[in-house]
Amino acid sequence: MPSAPSTRPVPRLALWAVALCVLAVAAAVVSFAQGSWLGVVWILMAGISSNMAWFYFRKAKLERAVRAEEPAPSA
Repeated sequence: MPSAPSTRPVPRLALWAVALCVLAVAAAVVSFAQGSWLGVVWILMAGISSNMAWFYFRKAKLERAVRAEEPAPSA
């Protein structure tokens, strides 16, 4: 019997990284609106967290592709 395609949810770390990215962008906007240069730090944090999110999304996609190519165990 062939195995069903994997329907694993998105990795939790990727979702946390996306949430952090959105919050960092919001914090940067507020900082710059108040005239503070601290927003630069928030922009850097948004960049790092967006890269983390991309990495974990891509890693999960590649793992699913590898699992789909594996032959089904014969019983």
